Amino acid sequence: MIDNYKENKNIRNKLLFIILLTVLYMFAEIIGGILTNSLALFADAGHMFVDFTALTMSFATTFIVSRPASSKKTFGYYRMEIIVALINGLLLLGVAFFIIFEGIKRAISPPEVEAPLMIIIATGGLIINLIGLCLLHSSIKNNLNAKGAFLNIAGDLLGSVGTIIAGFVIYFYKFYYADLIVSFIIAVLISYAALRLITESCNILLEGTPKHLDIDEIESAILGLTEVQKLHELHVWSISPQRVSLSVHLVSDHPNSQEVLRKADNLLRKEFNIQHLTIQVEPPGFPEKNCDF
Repeated sequence: MIDNYKENKNIRNKLLFIILLTVLYMFAEIIGGILTNSLALFADAGHMFVDFTALTMSFATTFIVSRPASSKKTFGYYRMEIIVALINGLLLLGVAFFIIFEGIKRAISPPEVEAPLMIIIATGGLIINLIGLCLLHSSIKNNLNAKGAFLNIAGDLLGSVGTIIAGFVIYFYKFYYADLIVSFIIAVLISYAALRLITESCNILLEGTPKHLDIDEIESAILGLTEVQKLHELHVWSISPQRVSLSVHLVSDHPNSQEVLRKADNLLRKEFNIQHLTIQVEPPGFPEKNCDF
C-alpha cells in the first residue's frame, strides 16, 4: 500500500506540472490558430484541450485509487484508472472526428495560412509535449491511467510535428492543402492510439485474460504438477494492469491438500507473477458446481 501511495504521488506531481504547461500553451495555440488561419493549429489546440481534460481526470484519479478497500468496495478503487483511461480514449476519438469534419469543410477552398507564425507556435507546442512525454515515460508500463495521459500527449506531439512540416511546405511552396493533409494524418494517428487504449480498457473492464498471459500455458503448467489430476473453473483477470487475479479449482487425491495448495501457489507466483490467488483443492468425485463462466 505504501509503494502504491508513493507511485500515485509521483504520477500526481508529474501530471500537475504537465497540466499547467498544457493550459498555457493551449491558449497560445488557440490565439495562433486565429491569427494564422491554420486548421492544424486549431486541431492541435483542440487536442490540447482534450489533453487538459484527460490529464485533469488522471490527476484526480491518483487520489481516488489510493483510497483503501472497504466492505462495499472490497477491491478498492483501482478500476477508476481504467474508467478514466476509457474516457480518455473516447475523448481522443472525438478530437479525431472533429479534425476530419473541419478538414472536409475546408477541403473545397483551403484558406491562406500564415506559415511563419504557425511554425513558431507549433514548435513551442512540440517542446511542451516533449517535456510531458519525458516526465510520464517511466510511469506508463504498469499504470493505464498514466498510459492514457501519455498517449494523449504523444498524439499532440505528432500534431505539433505535422503542423511544423505543413508550415514549411506552405511557406516554401504555397501549398495550402498541406495544412489539411497534415490534419487528416494527425486524426488517423490519434484514432489508432485511441482505439488501442479503448480496447485495452474494455478488456480489463470485461475481465478478459491479460494480454501478457496465455491461459492455456497456465493450465498446462498447473496440470504438470504430479499432485493435480485435473482442474476446472480457471479464471484470470485484471483489477488494473499491474494487479492480476486468478481463481481455480484443483482436483487431487493427494493426502495433504495443503501441499497441493502450496505447490500450485508457488508455481503461479514464480512462473506467471500472479500475486492475487484463490485456489480450491477438491478430492476426486467432488461435485463440480459449475458457475457457467
